[in-house]
Parts: sequence; structure tokens; C-alpha cells
Amino acid sequence: MIVVVMGVCGCGKSSIGAGLAAHMGCDFIEGDAYHPAENRAKMAAGTPLTDDDRWPWLDLLAGEMADRHRAGKSAVVACSALRVAYRERLRGSGTDPIFVHLTGNPDLIRTRMAARADHFMPTGLLDSQLATLEPAGTGETLHDFDIAPSSEAVLREIIARLAFPAGR
Repeated sequence: MIVVVMGVCGCGKSSIGAGLAAHMGCDFIEGDAYHPAENRAKMAAGTPLTDDDRWPWLDLLAGEMADRHRAGKSAVVACSALRVAYRERLRGSGTDPIFVHLTGNPDLIRTRMAARADHFMPTGLLDSQLATLEPAGTGETLHDFDIAPSSEAVLREIIARLAFPAGR
């Protein structure tokens, strides 16, 4: 099973994703770690990424997903996956991922982003990410979860609603 925890910057993809992977006893793939230095520098400077910036990054993540799938392993991936085309690129891994979409009030997300220490993504990019975010496409399922409760409560809701099994 491959799960993609998606959403705009600051919604909790990394913390929720890591918690879900720990619950499932599987690998956690931090999508930000796969961005090339050029992408990270652009974002740190407040410049939104283009599709051309994102395609190689998404291909790397799809490759990691495919590798786990071929090895019979589960994994949880933290990846913004904002557009239908980006999610299709990840589906091209052949893993039939489950998309867990973290949603929330933009003011709440801004507040949480401002409280983060040592993260390259400035709060100024939230608006461009919200503008880029596309709803589920035709035949696409996104499982939406509101991030207003605590991370622990959101994680419990995800596990319960999607019946994710506990791992070893």
C-alpha cells in the first residue's frame, strides 16, 4: 500500500505522514528531501516552482514509490501533489496510491507556518500554493481531512476512517 499525504505547504504533511508511517510500520518518504537544491533555493527566495521544476522531482518520488511497491513494501509519501497532473504523474508509478488530502483554513496554516523553525518554505508561498491546488479530477478520489484539530486527532481520524492497519 502506498499512501500520499498531500496538501499545501504548512498543512502538516510531514508530521501526519511520519505518524501514519509509524502506525503502519512502513517507510516514510519526505518529499521535500527529494527536491534538488535549485528548487529549494527558489522556494526559500519566495519564488513558486513551475511545472518544469516539479516534473523531475515528481518522477523521483514516483520511482521511490514504484521501488517500494515492487519490493512488496508499503510506504507513506509526503508530497504537495497540488494539481491533477501531478497526482497523475505519481499514479504513473503503477502503485495505485491512496491520496490523503490535508485541508485547512489559510489563516490557520499561515499561523502554523510562521511558528515553524528552520524550514525553507516562506509563508508568502502559501497563496500561490492555494491558487495552484486543484480539486479531485474526474474519477479521482482524494480523502479530505481538516487539520484544525491536533495532529494526533487528525492522525487518529485518518487511521479510523481509512482503516489503515497497524504495522509491526
